[in-house]
Amino acid sequence: MEEQRVEALVSEGSLDGSGINSSGSDYVFRVRNLLFRRMLVGIKDGRFFLGAFHCIDKQGNIILQDAVEYRSTRRSSPSPMEQRCLGLILIPSSCRTSCHVDCFIEEQLSLLSLNQ
Repeated sequence: MEEQRVEALVSEGSLDGSGINSSGSDYVFRVRNLLFRRMLVGIKDGRFFLGAFHCIDKQGNIILQDAVEYRSTRRSSPSPMEQRCLGLILIPSSCRTSCHVDCFIEEQLSLLSLNQ
């Protein structure tokens, strides 16, 4: 759900600053509301990154700060997760499979209108 919201912001082309209009400024406002929120991003190889949302570019690459990587230590399904602190990281949009933001249920419902 959050990935669709982020993808919608990127696909509109309103994040690059060229041609900001009333709807573009609305997208910028919504992205600004995500700043410094805890975001959990999953990537194709099965790892997850948890960090504070710092920025997104028009290609959909996400930068997280104070990020922690979580990965499975074994290939079997119920394996323990290993973690390590990374700091500031860039997650390419081509690697991303999921994206979730911590927020209240009221905020989640209001952000669903982004896909319209």
